[in-house]
Parts: sequence; structure tokens; C-alpha cells
Amino acid sequence: MTTGVRRRMGVEERKRQLIGVALELFSHRSPEDVSIDEIAAAAGISRPLVYHYFPGKQSLYEAALRRAAEDLAERFVEPREGPLGARLLRVMGRFFDFVDEHGPGFSALMRGGPAVGSSTANAMIDEVRQAAYEQILAHLDVTTPPARLHLVVRSWVSLAESTALIWLDGRVIPRGELELQLVHDFAALAAVSAAYDAEMAEILLRIVADEPAEGPFGDLLGRLMGLGTRLPGQRVP
Repeated sequence: MTTGVRRRMGVEERKRQLIGVALELFSHRSPEDVSIDEIAAAAGISRPLVYHYFPGKQSLYEAALRRAAEDLAERFVEPREGPLGARLLRVMGRFFDFVDEHGPGFSALMRGGPAVGSSTANAMIDEVRQAAYEQILAHLDVTTPPARLHLVVRSWVSLAESTALIWLDGRVIPRGELELQLVHDFAALAAVSAAYDAEMAEILLRIVADEPAEGPFGDLLGRLMGLGTRLPGQRVP
């Protein structure tokens, strides 16, 4: 027969518990809609005890944000094996897993929420973007990117972020289609840039040389070639 006596938590263990509880609540509702009382109730402690560990909701939100940021950054980590298109597709799958699991929290993080104007929160968001940027460069086997590649990768990371936010508003387009489309977007951005720059052309040719016809990049090429059969006035050969 159990006595119902709770085990006393140490300071760090209690902080981790509160961060986990807050992150779970922020994942289902916008942070500004979650109260300290709700966090305390979910953690099974009193409101004053929450304030004993965190000065206020802002500091707890930023601690939860730190954990979420670290988790999100890890979604871009992928073994550097096999064709790039397949690697990027797996990365996008894990990225949208995070967005799906933490929808309102992800939206609040990227659009504002209670951390608006917080230099700490903004720095964490930038860290996630930087981690994603560095991972993509590593997949491209580039340590010092030329200016146009820097632009392509930064633009693509921003595009993935904005696409996820738009998708959350109604989830109209099937998630799997968006994941593949974002991989195609990366290839398209790189191809357009390669048309203007010899270094980018060399990088692009190196990428596509290892791409199978049945991979994401081969799929894009097939879709583009198929457009000619559907355009008005075009003859089917």
C-alpha cells in the first residue's frame, strides 16, 4: 500500500520539471495564454514555489524557449551520407515534427509572444537559425561559403520557417507535400544562383552528380519537364 508521500526534488530537478511542464503547456497554447497558476497546478506545486525557482513567467518562458531551441537545432543534424536531396528531406521531416508537436509555441516564438523585445529570446532564435545554416553548409562540404551560397542557405532557412508558420494557420497543404516542396525550393534557389555565378554552378553540379533519378532532386526535374506537356499552346512531342 502506497503512502502517497511525494519525493522531494532537488533544485535542478525541480527546475527541469517546471521547464518541461511549461514547454508542454506552451506547445498547445500561446505562452501569453498560460498563467503561472496553471503551470504550478500542472507541476503539482504552489504558485509561490514556482516563483522560488523562476522570478516570473518571462524567465520561465525563456528557460523553456532555450530547451525548445536546442531541440529544434538538433532536428537539422543529419549524418552526411548519401544524396543531399534525401538528407534534406529527412531534415524537413524532423523540422515539421517539431512544428507539429509545438505548434502554438513555435508560432509564438517566431512571431513574438511574451518574449517580444527580449534580447535573450531573440538571441536564441538566431542561434537556431545559425545552427541550421551551419548544418546545411556542412552537408554541402563547404567551410567558407561564397556570397551567393550564403544568400541561398540563409534564404532557404527563412523560407522553411515562414512556410511552417503559414502551414500552422490552417494546415491546408498536406505536410508531406510541403516537406518535399521545401527540398525542391532549395534546389531551385541554388539553380537560379548558379545561373549567375561560376562558383555556385560548380557547387550545384557537384550536388546533382550524386543525385539519383528517383530522389527528391530528380523528382523536381521530372515535374519541371512535365510542365511542357501542360502549358497552353505547347505541343506534346
